[in-house]
Amino acid sequence: MMFLSLLLSGFFTLVELNCENLFDYLHDDGKQDEEFLPDATRHWTKKRYWRKVNSVAQTILSVSDDGIPDLIALCEVENDTAMKDLTKRSLLRNAGYEYLMTTSPDARGIDVALLYSPFTFSPIRTNRLRIEPIENMRATRDILYVCGQIQSGDTLHVFVVHAPSRHGGEKYSRPFRQTAMDRLCASVDSVRNLSPEAKILITGDFNDTSDSPVFDGLHERDMHSLTQEAQGDHDVRGTYRYKGKWDSIDHVFGSPSIANKVDTAFVHAPLFLLEEDSQYGGYKPRRTYNGMRYQRGYSDHLPLVVRFRMDE
Repeated sequence: MMFLSLLLSGFFTLVELNCENLFDYLHDDGKQDEEFLPDATRHWTKKRYWRKVNSVAQTILSVSDDGIPDLIALCEVENDTAMKDLTKRSLLRNAGYEYLMTTSPDARGIDVALLYSPFTFSPIRTNRLRIEPIENMRATRDILYVCGQIQSGDTLHVFVVHAPSRHGGEKYSRPFRQTAMDRLCASVDSVRNLSPEAKILITGDFNDTSDSPVFDGLHERDMHSLTQEAQGDHDVRGTYRYKGKWDSIDHVFGSPSIANKVDTAFVHAPLFLLEEDSQYGGYKPRRTYNGMRYQRGYSDHLPLVVRFRMDE
């Protein structure tokens, strides 16, 4: 009945979530993943790993009461093992999800992925967009591009981004994020050259708020922020909280041909994903670790959800 209600609803749902270090508990050769091993300081055991996998699954399943999301863009996932466990062996195992992901040169080995329901999204082609580092820039995550067909018969172009962090400060690191955005914009141009009215969605963790100049290129290409005003229950005003201030560094952008189909856009903030902020008041995301202290949480980011009307 879950799948049937999804197919007949006339809606298409996209979720974006930074999982906060979805690492397995084994070492990947050539990657700096030592802190997420059983004998490391974090004591990242098999038990903790499986709790994390099921926490991500629980988060996804809790987004809606009337069917599973069609697409889920994930940031900070380590490898194919983690994605197979999430889609085939976790609480999501009966949902039927398939996935596509990057294999990036990121030093820690983190990547991005796109989960999709084959009942409502059929991939046509995919590409991993490598970002060539500029001076002083560390190797970063590839951008995942997936083109697919949705139930309405329309073609959807999806980009999943995890931009370079603010390590070294916002001003110092901004050129690195700009480099990633320039690569993204060039790919958007390529899609538009072939299909000027293409339905394009761009989502992920950009490590920048909506007023950042790094988004100027997207604005110039008439890509609209679909989540700039997104809020959640319990006075949640963004996807990420730092020193008592809510910000959205996660975003969903859409071309005009898909932006005009938005039904709702919000931050998913049920109480189980939150904890009280004893220092600043209110709530904050219930993350997996507080510093080095394991606290059985979910993520330091909250999910973004955008629901589209696809029967018009």
